[in-house]
Amino acid sequence: MSFDGRLLSNISVLAAIVHSGSFARAAEALSMSPSGISRAVGRLETSIGVRLFDRTTRSVTLTDEGRMLYGEISPLLAGIGDAVNLTSGASTAVRGRLRVNVDTYFSRRMMAPHLSRFLTLYPEISLELLVRDQLGDLVGEGFDIAIRFGQPPSSTLIARKLLETSTVTVASPDYLSKYGSPKTPSDLIHHFCIQMKSTMTGLPMEWEYTLGKTTMPVKTTSRLLVNESGTLIGACLAGVGIARIKASGVKDLIAQGHLVELLQGWRGEKFDLYALYPSRHLPPAKVRAFIDFVSEFLHEGAPLSD
Repeated sequence: MSFDGRLLSNISVLAAIVHSGSFARAAEALSMSPSGISRAVGRLETSIGVRLFDRTTRSVTLTDEGRMLYGEISPLLAGIGDAVNLTSGASTAVRGRLRVNVDTYFSRRMMAPHLSRFLTLYPEISLELLVRDQLGDLVGEGFDIAIRFGQPPSSTLIARKLLETSTVTVASPDYLSKYGSPKTPSDLIHHFCIQMKSTMTGLPMEWEYTLGKTTMPVKTTSRLLVNESGTLIGACLAGVGIARIKASGVKDLIAQGHLVELLQGWRGEKFDLYALYPSRHLPPAKVRAFIDFVSEFLHEGAPLSD
C-alpha cells in the first residue's frame, strides 16, 4: 500500500478518537465536523481492509485489529511530535497531555506527595492520573503509561521495573496497648486482622511469612474485609486491627509513630512495581520524563520510598 499525506491524516484522526474517547470530542479537538471524522475512519478502514472500531450509540471501542494498529502507530506519532518540537527550537519536548493508569495505593501513598514537583518541573504537561482497580486495556483506553504492582501481563507492553518492596505487618499504638503484640506469625490467630480482598480472586489475600529457609502460611480471620488500601490504612490507624501492607507506602507513618511494625524478623511477600507502556520503540519524551521522575523519588531516600 502506497503512502500519502491522507493516510497520515486519517491515522491522526484514529489517535484523536482513542485519546478523546468519542468521535464527537475528536471532531472538536481537530476542528473537524463529526461527519468528517467518520469519513476519515471509513477511508482508513477501507485502505487497510479491516474494521477498526466497534461503534454503538453509547460507546466507541477499538477492535482487536484497531488496538494492534494503534499500538504500533502511537509511538511513531509521538516521535513525530517530539521531532517537530526539537526542530522548532522549543524549550522542551516534554509537553502535552499525559494519561497515566495507576492503582489506589501508588496514587495516594506514593505519587500524590510528589505531584506538585512534577508539574512544576514540566509546566507544559497536562497530567491525567486515573485510578483503576485493574490494568485493563492500556492501548484501547488511550493511556500513555501505567504504573502498577505485580507481575506484568504477557502482552506487547514494555515493562520497566522501578522498585521491589516487601510487605510489613503493622498496628496502631492504641491497638497494641489494648491487645498486646504478636511474637510469632502463629500468634496472629488470637488477634483482630484486617483482611484485604484480592482484585484477582475476590477472596481475602493470604498471609505468608519467611524466616531463613522456613516459610509459614498464616490463616487469619477477621470481621473486616476491605478492597482498597486507603481504607485498610485508615482502619489500622484507628486501632481496628493488625494489617499487612506494602512497606513503600507506610514508612512515614511508622517513622512518625502512628503505626508500629510487628514481626520484624519475619519477611512478608515481595511486590515489584513496574512502568508499562505500549511501545516496542523508544517511548515519547513525556513518558520517559514521567518514568525517570517516578524512579528518582522512589530511590532518593525520601520517607515514602522503600
